[in-house]
Amino acid sequence: MTILTKFNLVVSKRVTNTNPIFAKRNKLLAKLDEQIELATAKKEGRAYLPTKLKTYINNETGEKKLIETTKRVKEWYWLNADGKIILTVKYGSKTLELNKGKNAIELENESEVINTYKLLKEAVTNGELDDAIKLISKVTKDNFVK
Repeated sequence: MTILTKFNLVVSKRVTNTNPIFAKRNKLLAKLDEQIELATAKKEGRAYLPTKLKTYINNETGEKKLIETTKRVKEWYWLNADGKIILTVKYGSKTLELNKGKNAIELENESEVINTYKLLKEAVTNGELDDAIKLISKVTKDNFVK
C-alpha cells in the first residue's frame, strides 16, 4: 500500500448530463482547428489530408473492415470580385450568422485568415456565438420533424 499513498486520492463521480451547448462549442472548435490547419497548409504550399475511419463491406465475402480514408475538408473562405477574402463560419453545412443579418467577415488578404480563425476560436470559447449555434441547431432539428 505504499504506492497508493503517493497519489492524490479523491472522491469523484462522472457527470453524464452536461450542458449541450458545451458539446456544440467543442464541435465548432474542432472544425475551426481543421480550418486553421487547412489555411496553414495552403500558406506553406503543402496538402492538408486529414484521415477518418470508414467501415467498408467486401461485396464478395460480406466481411466488414475498418479502413482509414482521406476526409474532405472544404475551405470556409474565398476571394471575391474585389480581391478581398470573404470568410464564413459553418456549423455543419449551414453558415452561422455572426451579427444581425451578417454572415461573413471581409479580410484584406489571405495572411489574415489564420489569425481571424484563432480569434473566432476565442469567441466560441467565450460563448459569443452560442446564440447563432442554438439558432442553426434549432433550424436543423426542425427540418427533421414532420
